[in-house]
Amino acid sequence: MALVNRRKGMEWRAASWMARHPGMTGTPAALATSVVELGPVTTGTVLAGVGAAGLSWYRGHPETFDRYAGPALRSFRRRWLRYVGRRWRGLMIDCEFGRENRRTGHIEVPRLVRVHSASPSIDTLYVKVLRGQSLKKFQDAADELSMALRADALGIVKVKPGIIALTVVRGNPFEQVIDPAEIPADSSDVDLSALYFGEDEYGNDWTEPIIGNHLLGVGATGSGKGSLMWNPLRAMGPAIRDGLVRVDMCDLKGGMEAGSARPLFNDYADEPERALEVITAFRDDMKATQRHLKEERLRKFRVSTETPLRVLMIDELAMMTALGDSSITRKAVKLLAEIMTQGRGPGFAVCAYLQEPTKDILPVRDLFTRRICLRTTAENHADMTLGDGMRVKGALTDEIPADEDHAGIGFRVDQYTRRPIRVRAGNVTDEDIDELVRTCPAPTEDTSNVVPFNRDEDEDAA
Repeated sequence: MALVNRRKGMEWRAASWMARHPGMTGTPAALATSVVELGPVTTGTVLAGVGAAGLSWYRGHPETFDRYAGPALRSFRRRWLRYVGRRWRGLMIDCEFGRENRRTGHIEVPRLVRVHSASPSIDTLYVKVLRGQSLKKFQDAADELSMALRADALGIVKVKPGIIALTVVRGNPFEQVIDPAEIPADSSDVDLSALYFGEDEYGNDWTEPIIGNHLLGVGATGSGKGSLMWNPLRAMGPAIRDGLVRVDMCDLKGGMEAGSARPLFNDYADEPERALEVITAFRDDMKATQRHLKEERLRKFRVSTETPLRVLMIDELAMMTALGDSSITRKAVKLLAEIMTQGRGPGFAVCAYLQEPTKDILPVRDLFTRRICLRTTAENHADMTLGDGMRVKGALTDEIPADEDHAGIGFRVDQYTRRPIRVRAGNVTDEDIDELVRTCPAPTEDTSNVVPFNRDEDEDAA
């Protein structure tokens, strides 16, 4: 049988391209059909209405537009402008990923299957490699690809057989240091469902709910984990002062992080043995609150001085779950699991911070409902913290530079779209901590005359 020494005809190649890109093919056909069937006036009116509606959405509700429409429009634009066929083909050939077809003499290159732009600074390129090419070949050429793509950081992983993902990060959207959370004037101004942490890469306030949730902050030494603790404390300062929020602190850095802020806390520990006592008492209080709510025939608590929101903060959690004495770690893991599975209803929350999120270090990792990942030392830490596939989608936490200019920068997951969003925590200085301690110390006397937390029941309920 003779070998075929010519390519498919142009019409067949065009038909194949059209089949792979139905949107680009179907849209002109639909417009042409509309003009013929409905007339140019009707078609133009419909298009103008759609454009006006989109512009109104863009201007009137930026948050939802950036969450839903923005990524789709941005992906389309970059696919057909930045990564259009000839540009992509030239890039692959320049980086030596092209290969001559021995039968036809045509230069073949890996095919760009899809472009997904999760945010203004992150593109994920899904690429179908040629037969005989490997993931290692692309990883070995990471420097060349990064330069060709003009990327500040580049991640290369296998998605499925024959498909790899190039995650391209460009620029630093946080050129300025973010100010810390402001201390509200009054406890009625505290919103426990949206505590300020910093800003996202769109320039919007980054907030997280602490009521009804457990928060995990992961980051290497010097990544800015302290800001994940002090910003929410400042944001709910007046509620702490008025006895509506009670915070227990386990500072397992020997007291270096929070020792100077002891007046803020209901209970405090700076050694594992004492920390186990604090966690045990926290669990016992949760059980007592459960019994109280049961007697009152209530399924959910309301934030008040009688049933305050209880928050347990643990810095360097690994000392309580893996790195400490085994008799302590076993008890601590069991207590934390009990608290985190039962704490939502009675209003008991856990906020923990550590450097390594592996299952060996943190067996109860999956019980944290809100997770933030700052700079890490291993590429798999992003997926361990934020969820499977988050690094492919753009959470290149191991590529964040280890310097002061990038402290506090990391990723969180949007709860609606499940996409990683780049964020930066507000920079909290020692002076900011001193201000919080000075203005919002925890009460040391009876606070029964304090007005309960002034919010609607549905917002206050855990």
